[in-house]
Amino acid sequence: MNQISKTILIASILLSPILSFTAKAAERFIVVASTTSTVNSGLFDFLLPKFTQKSGLEIRVVGVGTGQALRVARRGDADVLFVHHKKSEMTFVKDGFGVKRSDVMFNDFVIVGPSDDPAHVGGIKTAAAGYKAIATKKSIFVSRGDDSGTHKKSLEIWHSALSAKPGANARWYREAGSGMGATLNITSSMQAYTLTDRATWENFKNKGDLKILLERDPALQNQYGIIKVNPARHSHVKSKEADMFITWLLSAEAQTLINAYRINGKQVFFANARN
Repeated sequence: MNQISKTILIASILLSPILSFTAKAAERFIVVASTTSTVNSGLFDFLLPKFTQKSGLEIRVVGVGTGQALRVARRGDADVLFVHHKKSEMTFVKDGFGVKRSDVMFNDFVIVGPSDDPAHVGGIKTAAAGYKAIATKKSIFVSRGDDSGTHKKSLEIWHSALSAKPGANARWYREAGSGMGATLNITSSMQAYTLTDRATWENFKNKGDLKILLERDPALQNQYGIIKVNPARHSHVKSKEADMFITWLLSAEAQTLINAYRINGKQVFFANARN
């Protein structure tokens, strides 16, 4: 064996433990299926690096609508579910797909629309009455239409306002079939109305002539919950690591960070974990 070969061999022996450690470190991650609002608002960009720095555990986020996030978690393609439709979350646990649901934080939904407000939503106090005014005026309303938590909330409001979602003959009712950012872009371009979570709205850059017209109705509170995907259902779920993340998110440290997060100087999430 010549000198060059000996050098390469020695180097490979010396580097082997380092490479092995690096590979193992790279494997230290969990997948969190979450709603688009935790991503679009910038909250995860603020929050998750702090957890990773503290724990060494990377969080890989699948940011989709709540309905799709639930399907991802049901298939076992995530270790943790973090969404905002409590009824669906409780069904997820009841059906054996999740282990315990915990409140994490809340914010609220708002109805936004054009500044000239043709349906006069701005003088109305409840979301249901606001929706009814939009329907009466036949002003354009853009719904996400994507089975997200926001869309589910919008359907609840329509049922309160009209006892049903607007029918196919309601040309003023449009379903975008897209995420909140894209839906807001469509709403802005059409000078229409829509329902959005406040955090995404505050972080949205293309408001144009849109503004908040109806807010502060208790029916518009938007609660977020977190659930570990059941390892008894999907044996590959990283149970220990999922517990580590959930425990941290519910801790005083993370709850303080959630309350500290600001967009345009405004608090947009309110921690309310109960330990």
